[in-house]
Amino acid sequence: MTYLETYVQSIRDNNQDELADSVKKTADDVGNKYLSKFNYRSNQIGMLLGNVQSGKTGQVFAIASEAVDRGFPFFILLTTDNTRLQQQTFERTQKDLTAFVVCDEKEEQKFKNANGKPAILVLKKNTSILREWANILKNMQSFRGNPLFIIDDEADAASLNTKVNQNDVSTINKYLTEIRDTAIASIYLQVTGTPQALLLQSLNTEWHPSFTYYFEPGKGYLGGNFFFPNSGEVPKHVRFVDNKTSVECMKEVVIRHLVVTAQAFLNNENVSNCLMHPGIRQASHEKVKKELEEMLLYLKAHINDIEILEMIKYEYDLIDPKKSSKVLLSDLNDKVKSLLISSDYQILTLNGTSTDTSSDYETGCNFIIGGNTLGRGITFNRLNTFYYIRTSKAPQADTMWQHNRMFGYDRDPGLVSLYCTQELYQLFYDINETNNHIIDQVKRGANFTIAYPSGLNPTRNNVLDKSILDIVIGGSNHFPLEPENHSFDDITAMVDGFRDEDDAINVSLGFVLQLLKHFKAEESFNLKGYMNIIESLFKSSPATQGRLLVRRDRDITRATRALLSPNDWAETNQYEDQFVLTLYCVKGQKEKGWEGHPIWVPNIKLPKSKDYYIIE
Repeated sequence: MTYLETYVQSIRDNNQDELADSVKKTADDVGNKYLSKFNYRSNQIGMLLGNVQSGKTGQVFAIASEAVDRGFPFFILLTTDNTRLQQQTFERTQKDLTAFVVCDEKEEQKFKNANGKPAILVLKKNTSILREWANILKNMQSFRGNPLFIIDDEADAASLNTKVNQNDVSTINKYLTEIRDTAIASIYLQVTGTPQALLLQSLNTEWHPSFTYYFEPGKGYLGGNFFFPNSGEVPKHVRFVDNKTSVECMKEVVIRHLVVTAQAFLNNENVSNCLMHPGIRQASHEKVKKELEEMLLYLKAHINDIEILEMIKYEYDLIDPKKSSKVLLSDLNDKVKSLLISSDYQILTLNGTSTDTSSDYETGCNFIIGGNTLGRGITFNRLNTFYYIRTSKAPQADTMWQHNRMFGYDRDPGLVSLYCTQELYQLFYDINETNNHIIDQVKRGANFTIAYPSGLNPTRNNVLDKSILDIVIGGSNHFPLEPENHSFDDITAMVDGFRDEDDAINVSLGFVLQLLKHFKAEESFNLKGYMNIIESLFKSSPATQGRLLVRRDRDITRATRALLSPNDWAETNQYEDQFVLTLYCVKGQKEKGWEGHPIWVPNIKLPKSKDYYIIE
């Protein structure tokens, strides 16, 4: 059997036929579309895009197996700079890739002496570790003459150059480049569920993916569309904490978690986790921990109070388990009492100073408190209750999305719950909407455009090259200073039916695109970027309407600061949620700076609700 067949069969042997079919499809697609075209003498960047906690590791291992079958003998699997995560990944790789020689960070000789088998090295993105291995690989003769396959898990974190705007290279980025360049050729596969930082890299940089492959989540996955659906309705498993005191919130969250834990444990499950994310500061972790401890003691002392029993019944009536039989209320009450009276639960803290590890929350009823550590790569089985109240003055879409540890396969949709503010929920909703838009563009092979509401940044600013990133503020007017008409007569004919006295009229975005194809503009205006935005909106939702306003015989000086008249400015500003194209036919007198003949000038206004990011 091939390496891919061996790996897929190992999954089938565990009675996971659906997963086996999924990873084989991914490996076959990537192999046929991209690996088959690799020339074994250059470096190529690709991206594997999946949803957060949707099973990217299994897909990656299938691609690695396919790569072996296509002639790649050496692999490096990069994790974030987290010792626990690196060890977790190393152990998972050993378990799943039995046909590979799997090497830890200190196993230099094992990696060198693979004896004809494919070797995979699991490294964390740590400066000293990467520097050490860059030197080792430079002196490894067999390594220099073979292609290298690098798998960068969570590639948007730590790997990118954080000094791109300082005309310098950050340390991690430098060593990753050195490691890649030690081989004769390479494929660098960026793996992520939050691609914003990667897609917003310059098209000419070594870190912008030349291909992107998206794999669909499997059956039973609960992700963004489950928690933040685009129906406009807030799901019943989402609870807003606005206008409640911290004590009231804590009481509700704890009782809810005890109820779902009792339901789970009475159905012979052995773990039920609650995650509390108050922020990044350890002081906030300690504060929440103290409130949690006090609430558990209070509930223990008042477990027979009518108020508490009614709250338990309220939560009992709300749960609707899909993966188990709903237990009797009397049995559930007894189990909740037992959990409290015997203190059969754990309070764990995960941050930079804590000693708690993943093994501490693999079983039992757990309340886990933390900040950034609760993000990338960390998995919590049976995460039934999520309490997220973290705030930020400048929220980042990719960081916030990685905090959604409630996404995954082993969740019961009838037991999970999310507690947050309405403001945070709206931010998550907006991020999910953009994520779906990105995925749609990947599927269609379209040019990427990314848009977020004002105040929500796609990623951290230090990895975005400001010299090539054009941020267009929605709702503002943009027009070229040096427009050109491919054919003045053609544009005139296309808008012949639009009268000067008409208000801005609803038109298809497809028609707008056809109009704009007749224009050229100076490089700084980035007309192509605007057209990509419009095309993306049109392709994802063909029925979406824009507005067109046409005005003729305009007596305007070239390079004026404002193109639109006050009346036209007021008219187009009425349509805040629509794309608006205003076409002015300017007289074009030479004394006004023009070429001496009439010319059409386009004015573009994007929907006000968002800012748009265009890469040059």
